[in-house]
Amino acid sequence: ITGLLILLLLLGLSITAVYLAFDQIMTLRRNEVLPAGLAEAVRQALLTGRIAEADAACRRSPSVLGFVLHNGLSEMDMGWPQVEKAMEDALAEQSARLMRRIEYLSVIGNIAPMVGLLGTVTGMIFAFQQVAGSQGGASAGDLAEGIYQALVTTVGGLVVAIPSLGAFAIFRNRVDGLIAETAYE
Repeated sequence: ITGLLILLLLLGLSITAVYLAFDQIMTLRRNEVLPAGLAEAVRQALLTGRIAEADAACRRSPSVLGFVLHNGLSEMDMGWPQVEKAMEDALAEQSARLMRRIEYLSVIGNIAPMVGLLGTVTGMIFAFQQVAGSQGGASAGDLAEGIYQALVTTVGGLVVAIPSLGAFAIFRNRVDGLIAETAYE
């Protein structure tokens, strides 16, 4: 029963990892973070002194870039150093926001092998309990259930951890790239 509970926990971690990966695939699309034409529309409005129009363009495009530009525009009266600081702060805030959910994949990738190891230990305890209960006369069949549990939970932990950590690395790099592009724009 312990092995089954551990496998159910690993299944829950796996489903959560799949959900988080799908969520990030949808969130980290380039057009969601950097809407096409927004930077150019704001640039053109600012070149002609139409700050209200630039601000309206940012509000029409709720995105990382729109948020950063809007924060910069809100400090226009304070001078360029304040505009730059507001945009840097907004970019850091948006970067942290995007990373927050991705970090759960790292947590799952680190917890899953530990859960698998817990199954390994409980399986080995069960196997040794069989040996102790039979005064050392346990057959291979008596030991097989505990060893099977140990191996299955270990593999289950690794099967959940490896893709989770891989997805974490891919999405972290994607966020870094999109934030760098946003900063450039």
